[in-house]
Amino acid sequence: MPRPVIGRRLGAAPRPRFIKPSGIPARGLEEIVLGFDEAEALRLADLNGLYQEAAARSMGVSRQTFGRIVEIARRKVADAILNGKALRIEGGEVNLTDQGERSMKIAVPSRNGLVDEHFGHCQEFLIFRVERDKLVEEQAVPSPSDCGCKSGIAAVLARSGVTHLVGGHMGEGAFRVLQAQGIKVIRGASGSARAAAEALVAGQVSDSGEGCAAVPFKPMKPARSRLATARARSSVPAITLPDRP
Repeated sequence: MPRPVIGRRLGAAPRPRFIKPSGIPARGLEEIVLGFDEAEALRLADLNGLYQEAAARSMGVSRQTFGRIVEIARRKVADAILNGKALRIEGGEVNLTDQGERSMKIAVPSRNGLVDEHFGHCQEFLIFRVERDKLVEEQAVPSPSDCGCKSGIAAVLARSGVTHLVGGHMGEGAFRVLQAQGIKVIRGASGSARAAAEALVAGQVSDSGEGCAAVPFKPMKPARSRLATARARSSVPAITLPDRP
């Protein structure tokens, strides 16, 4: 008896579903079928730039399985582009009930129930589980005491199943670390943490693309020699002794 196939999770349904060379009727083209799971592997690895471990976790497969999926997908896309074939996206070993935004978990860096402006200094992370486009569960994860991008909180959130993070301001370091863990980041939120999560589910927010403001560079004053410092501090003028006869 064959082993049952476990559906692979999709973070977004691909659009469009049929791609072909311009100016050639579709009926005269050879077709290549790219599965939904293969398209998802390309999105995670090549579009979002995730490491294979994070991408595999997002799809619910092993890293070896993900590597095989993305290799086959790249070969199919290269064949279609270089040899002028049509590419149809359909099928694949996917669990359509988990498709889209229905199975996501949203983390919001917060303070007293409000979105904290600074990711690395928030009081806690509120995590909302979403089912059928509704927030059905909420839990709080304490924030580490050190800087967000160096604290390991991204790995903690990923292990908790977080797929999205809605926050205020965030440095590029934290942004890259979260993305590497397979977490989609939406910056520029404010107000109630719960309302920010609900707005994401409703498709009413998008990433502002703005990070934390850079700290202005202050040049250091040139160092003074010990002799110059000693003379500056002394009120006694330097005395020149005459040469001996």
